[in-house]
Amino acid sequence: MRAGSCIFALLSAPIAHAQWDPSRYLYFNSAGSALSSSLPLGNGRVAAAVYGTATEKITLNENSVWSGQWQDRGNANSAGALSAIRQKLTSGDVTGAGQQTLDAMAGNPTSPKQYQPTVDMGIDFGHSGTLGGYTRVLDTRLGTAMVTYTLGGVNYTREYVASYPAGVLAFRMTASQAGKLNAKISLNRSKNVASNSASTSGGVNAVTLKSNGGITFTAEARVVSDGGKTLRSGSAIQVTGATTVDIFFDAETAYRYSSSSAYEAELKKKLDNAVKASYEGVRTAAAKDTEGILSRVDLNLGSSGSAGSQPVPTRLSNYKKNPNADPELVTLYFNYGRHLLLASSRDSGDRSLPANLQGIWNDNYDPPWQSKYTININTEMNYWHALTTNLQETHKALFDLIDIARPRGNAMAKKMYNCNSGFVLHHNTDLWGDAAPVDKGTPYTMWPMGGAWLSQHVMEHYRFTQDKTFLQDRAWPILKDAADFYYCYLFQYNGNYVTGPTASPENTYIVPSNMKTAGKSEGVDLATACDNELLFHLFSDVLEAAEVLGINGTDVTKAKDYLSKIKAPQVGSKGQILEWRSEYSEAEPGHRHFSHLVGLYPGSQMTPLVSDKLSKAAKVSLDNRIKAGSGSTGWSRVWAMNLYARLLDGASVWSNAITFLQTYPLDNLWNSGENRWFQIDGNFGFTSAIAEMLLQSHSVVHVLPALPKSAVPKGSVKGLVARGNFVVDVEWSGGAFVQATVTSKSGADLELRVEGGTAIKVDGKAYGGPIKTTAGGKYTVTKA
Repeated sequence: MRAGSCIFALLSAPIAHAQWDPSRYLYFNSAGSALSSSLPLGNGRVAAAVYGTATEKITLNENSVWSGQWQDRGNANSAGALSAIRQKLTSGDVTGAGQQTLDAMAGNPTSPKQYQPTVDMGIDFGHSGTLGGYTRVLDTRLGTAMVTYTLGGVNYTREYVASYPAGVLAFRMTASQAGKLNAKISLNRSKNVASNSASTSGGVNAVTLKSNGGITFTAEARVVSDGGKTLRSGSAIQVTGATTVDIFFDAETAYRYSSSSAYEAELKKKLDNAVKASYEGVRTAAAKDTEGILSRVDLNLGSSGSAGSQPVPTRLSNYKKNPNADPELVTLYFNYGRHLLLASSRDSGDRSLPANLQGIWNDNYDPPWQSKYTININTEMNYWHALTTNLQETHKALFDLIDIARPRGNAMAKKMYNCNSGFVLHHNTDLWGDAAPVDKGTPYTMWPMGGAWLSQHVMEHYRFTQDKTFLQDRAWPILKDAADFYYCYLFQYNGNYVTGPTASPENTYIVPSNMKTAGKSEGVDLATACDNELLFHLFSDVLEAAEVLGINGTDVTKAKDYLSKIKAPQVGSKGQILEWRSEYSEAEPGHRHFSHLVGLYPGSQMTPLVSDKLSKAAKVSLDNRIKAGSGSTGWSRVWAMNLYARLLDGASVWSNAITFLQTYPLDNLWNSGENRWFQIDGNFGFTSAIAEMLLQSHSVVHVLPALPKSAVPKGSVKGLVARGNFVVDVEWSGGAFVQATVTSKSGADLELRVEGGTAIKVDGKAYGGPIKTTAGGKYTVTKA
């Protein structure tokens, strides 16, 4: 049988014989042994990683549990040294400039705060020995998980739900025979525990843990049993002789509340309401909310047959040998990326927090790269699919962080650059909006472009949603503030407005013979291609927003002036896009970043429909870098997929997708980076690339722009979104377009292109150019 629309409907069925939809479910026949083999779920603020072991362990996170308060790390020597550093750069002393940059401009301490785990929940059932018919499943459509097995003739089932409406996590454990369920529930944390206690007073059974370090919090698990006895056992709750046990969990922190009494009152309110609603009520509302969003998009890339019925580890192993047998692994990975973003990025009121480097899941007090917000690619990549795959609800958390960072960035602009307006961010930030340079190395530390890149997202949100209120109230202040900094910061060099000291994240070049110190590897320069392309898009966005809002005056004249003096992308002797101000030799030809191609993706300055010359040069750069070994981490490989999609090269999108799935997924399909460390950006970038392969809209609404015709000859997708607020459904067969339906949500003008320029009809009439649409109207597109 094939699994139905609700995972819970199957719990009474013979699970061992169920075939889980291979495009939707992560299915395992063994327990998880580490975070990288757990099942992740979350409500955007609180999250769980489910292991499903005989003695259950659940890693629980709240997204504002970080290592401490903000501190001003800005270097007071920066402003005084800026002129001398720029003089060194313009005169060719790049080595001296780089050293002085680190000495005078690096932050102190070098890193901001880091994301930390909240608590582990332990549930001891007293189970040991062989667990028969073991099944563990994550549903990427409902955002739920389950575990079931048989022991001693009794079937035991666990369900796990993350509820956005209730603001809590809810778990249910059941036994198929009455009175056969025992469970000892505890909360644990290895650091900064102020108290850890259990209580059964007043009819409320609870385990409560309070922290006293970093950002303080209180976490609580409420326990409700059906039958049996409930007792306090030290700092745990012990339930014996029950049939069903429900657990409701929440954690609240000092990040969003002025006092512990305030956040504990919120904790009590959420848990009281959840218990009153009952597990069934919480589960039903959660599933309705999540499915209502995730079901907007339905992707079909073909059937895997029996290859898709295997557990995830087996599918991954088999995929390395024969990827063509399991096309639904690509579909599952696409769906998983949408589930993970919704689970880790929702509007949680004031100070919502976006998905960090690990989304929202972390079990390490010193996680890789502090699991913070790396804004020279990784945080932006997290949201590349937010709009294209119909998840606009996930975006607000990113905008909240930008607004938190703006005052910090404004103060840092004054301290480091003597700029009294606008805001600057460097290549990392944290939940406080830390704006100082991070770490201490010339290829990455000094890069004052984080604000420019993040600002792209607010303009894109308007382009997709056509929400003018958002453009006026949220987007315009951010765009104006970002641009205002560069009006002060940029300086003129060879007739252009340029950045410096800066980098091309996180790459290095060989100093040429006419510069100091010749032959040395350096990272600091001025006017890098990445910076120029980001500035081009920023000033273009300011002008577009101003036109829509009817804004004139200085904001417009300045943007036009600066835009006209931003250095255009340069083409080198090999036909490639130059990465730095001159054609330096690359120290690392296979570098993992494609920073000089941001104008191709996520920008549009170098795309084929905008500039044939630049798109060809971008392809040379991309091909050369891949041939030299780039794509060496998961996020790098999926960035290459998105770049190839923008180059309308579907075959390369697909071949890189295969390489990615054969190389980078961890046991639970999380993406990995260096040293097989979990980084969620690759999950999100993969989903973005598949969407970009099937629909683009940066120039026109382009249907099937990069379809890999031989690999995916037949398929369909429903619910992708194009700029202009168009929802697009597409079918193809025999490697060619069959039909599309475009729903106009806002009544914008619709300009279409299909494949490489296939002649089409719209509602039976030959298409000859942009058509006016009505809000709510549906338009059928067929071949002419």
